[in-house]
Amino acid sequence: MKKIMFIGSIGCGKTTLCQQILGSKIQYNKTQAVEYYSKMIDTPGEFIQHRRFYNALQMMSIEAEMIGLVANCMEEEQIFSPNFAQNFMKPCIGIITKIDLCNEEQLKEAEQRLQLAGVNKIFKVSALENVGMDELTDYLNEEAI
Repeated sequence: MKKIMFIGSIGCGKTTLCQQILGSKIQYNKTQAVEYYSKMIDTPGEFIQHRRFYNALQMMSIEAEMIGLVANCMEEEQIFSPNFAQNFMKPCIGIITKIDLCNEEQLKEAEQRLQLAGVNKIFKVSALENVGMDELTDYLNEEAI
């Protein structure tokens, strides 16, 4: 599996994604600092919500092989600036989380926000319900070959 760094707003589901991929018990845990796993980097939401941390994201991305821009489908604001993915010299994918809690219109809007950020592929998942997770992990494993 390629090493992926998850970037997204506070509460968008980055830690839950990590827990699901690792097969760990799903439990809420506010990420206070960067969490490093063997194949994942979980960043605090504050790093995307405060521009002064953008340099830290760029530096941490050196250790990743891929960037995952994570968007909660219920968010209404544009978290990532247009073409944000160009800040990284890595492949960037989009991951829409919490799809079990939103409607088609919200999904479409989240997809448009991630496309505006410059991702090249988008996955729609619910880590709690384990929906779409196989497709995401298969992609990460496939990309590692």
